[in-house]
Amino acid sequence: MFTNVDLALFFAIIIIVLFAGYLAYFWRKPEDMSAKGEWSLGGRRFGTVVMWFLLGGDVYTAYTLIAVPGAAATAGIGGGAFAMFAIAYGVMIYPIVYVTMPKLWNVSKRRGYITAADFVKDRFSSRFLAMLIALTGVLAELPYIALQITGIKYVLAALSLPITVSLVIAFLLVAGFTFISGLRGPALTAIIKDAIIWTAVIVIIIYIPIKLGGFGAIFGKASTISPNLLNISPVIYLGYTTLALGSALALFLYPHAITGTLGAKDSKTIRRNASLLPLYNVLLLFVAMIGIMAVVYFNAYPKVSSEALPLLVLNLFPSSFTAFVFAAVVVGSIVPASIMALASANLLTRNVYLEYINPNASEKTQTNLSRILVIAVIIGALVFSLVPAASGEIVYLQTIGGAIIMQTLPAVYIALFTRKLNKYPVGAGWLVGLTTTIIMLAQLDFKKSLYANFDFVYIGIFALLLNLIVVGIGMAIMKGMSKVKDEGIIENSELEDIE
Repeated sequence: MFTNVDLALFFAIIIIVLFAGYLAYFWRKPEDMSAKGEWSLGGRRFGTVVMWFLLGGDVYTAYTLIAVPGAAATAGIGGGAFAMFAIAYGVMIYPIVYVTMPKLWNVSKRRGYITAADFVKDRFSSRFLAMLIALTGVLAELPYIALQITGIKYVLAALSLPITVSLVIAFLLVAGFTFISGLRGPALTAIIKDAIIWTAVIVIIIYIPIKLGGFGAIFGKASTISPNLLNISPVIYLGYTTLALGSALALFLYPHAITGTLGAKDSKTIRRNASLLPLYNVLLLFVAMIGIMAVVYFNAYPKVSSEALPLLVLNLFPSSFTAFVFAAVVVGSIVPASIMALASANLLTRNVYLEYINPNASEKTQTNLSRILVIAVIIGALVFSLVPAASGEIVYLQTIGGAIIMQTLPAVYIALFTRKLNKYPVGAGWLVGLTTTIIMLAQLDFKKSLYANFDFVYIGIFALLLNLIVVGIGMAIMKGMSKVKDEGIIENSELEDIE
């Protein structure tokens, strides 16, 4: 039972984080917040420490604290060991970041790009393809923001607080500090948020094993409850492998990850962070194990898998610490939701409004529109949080978004390394890949992203393969017609490091 003191602690932590978001307006404040890149990218001035927290805040969210333990506490052929795909893809992410993101940062700095779609436009000389990539990014962000919202729902339910009203208030406040502070808001609050989350997780992973007799006792009992808690079923091998690979390929194609990266002060900072961010995987490993601990403690799988961490903490810890952990879940949700909404707003402003509605819009007009669109995106995500996946294994909200954003890989990642790609094969590949993704997800009622009919292959990888095949065939046809040439206006030298 929570006392008034517990609730006061819960709300105090959230208020402090939100207040810091509003104060961020004055942090490294430029003369003109509407100037290009100031509101959207924090002036591209974030160093190694701030970037470590900012990108950590991007990547390690309610997905970490709610979805991953929930996946580990899921019955069936998945669960337990299968949830460790999150650790596997966490290892694979950063080599990809190391070789791609510095190139994107360099050309973006030189040409003043705010979004990946800005790069696509000039790399392919196609504002239409850029718009398609931008809209794909916005669509992919909706389930990811919905995951943050759904994660908070479980905490509010455990606290017996009114869910709908609380969610609306929380996310309007998030929209408020994003509206005012831009990227500086999530950058500053990410530092506080990560400190809270690390504290909560460290205490949990020390205390619970002691309470349950140590890791040996936990794993020993886990093996008697279900073989899938500690071993990956051979049936799901392909699903595990493709989900880990696909998630790694997708993560830094997300608009929010790109936005955070473009806020760095130089490309060396990005490479440094690609080397340091794997430290978060230590945190993620133990968080995944919490789901297994929940099954062991209750000697049964929870009715709703995503309640694994909240229920375990609720039953094993004093109410004051439980309130602290629940506050960590909330701030771990609202901070990344802020940058996700901001990144989506940038795409809609830069690659739809500026290109097709008002090409002469001033920087101030663009910034003000992005601020308004932040609110619209958050409202859209609130609606998206009602999809079937949001009521069960919410890890699939992230993998659904990943399957969608992965279809932009040829236009963004591959185009960083060659000018020989033509917009028509890339556009055709995008169309085939995204259509396949949506059809297959619809067949699963948007509840899963592993396709049982094809050995549980991850839909995102399957669609990406079709995407790449179409691009390859299209480029082969163009080569046969002697139509292959350097595309766009970006020289390869513009992707090299700025001295």
